[in-house]
Amino acid sequence: MQVGAALSVLLHAIVILGITFKIPDPKFFKDNAQPMEVVLVNAKTASKPTRADAYAQHNLDGGGNTDADRRAKSPLPVTRESKPHADVTLAQRRVQQLEQQAKQLMTQQKPSPAAVPVAPAQPEPQAESRPGPTAADLLQRSAEIARLEAQISRDWDSYQKRPRRRFVGARTQEFRFARYVEDWRLKIERVGELNYPQAARDQKLYGSLIVTVSIKADGALEKVEINRPSGHKLLDEAAVRIVQLSAPFAPFPADINKDTDILSITRTWTFTRADRLLTE
Repeated sequence: MQVGAALSVLLHAIVILGITFKIPDPKFFKDNAQPMEVVLVNAKTASKPTRADAYAQHNLDGGGNTDADRRAKSPLPVTRESKPHADVTLAQRRVQQLEQQAKQLMTQQKPSPAAVPVAPAQPEPQAESRPGPTAADLLQRSAEIARLEAQISRDWDSYQKRPRRRFVGARTQEFRFARYVEDWRLKIERVGELNYPQAARDQKLYGSLIVTVSIKADGALEKVEINRPSGHKLLDEAAVRIVQLSAPFAPFPADINKDTDILSITRTWTFTRADRLLTE
């Protein structure tokens, strides 16, 4: 009865006084019941932050190099770089020691090879004693050396005194030689036309031969050589005579004279059926 009377009085009071009940706003609990976040920091400041983002063991009022809302990924303090070199070195030494020990054990287990009988050493034959050189032998060798040195010196002097020769053929490419050889050819053919052997005309002789004409730097004729005869002695002699009649030739120009003392020109001479002399 007492409980029922109390509930009746309470119900009438609520109706008479207008007392109501309202569900609380969830925002109120969201703002005032935030979860607590605890972090570890590796620095601290003397000032306390106005609004802390988290709880830590020290006060830390801002920091970093940017204004953005960022936080370090690792809250742990920076540790020094470990240097494993010492450990690696020790391990390598240990491995080497183990390898050496294994080699020693294997060596001890191997049977020693059987001793090979050594043949008794043969007595070495004594070298035949030869008498040393006498004073006469030494004088003779000295004389031979002196003769060889003198011969070498003469040969060298002879080589140094030899003229500087150049050999050119019909197909020379250097302009300085080509111009001189062309002028020489024109003179030979002109003198050959004027002094064509009459006996060759009368006997109807013709043929070709290879002739080398050597000319000195002043244009004088050094020698004439028949490298390949024509088969007719009359034509060979006529070629030599034409060269002798054409000499002396023009002196060497400066560009040839600087490195040439004797110029040897080798050409093919042809005595034609038309009683003409051509050089190729």
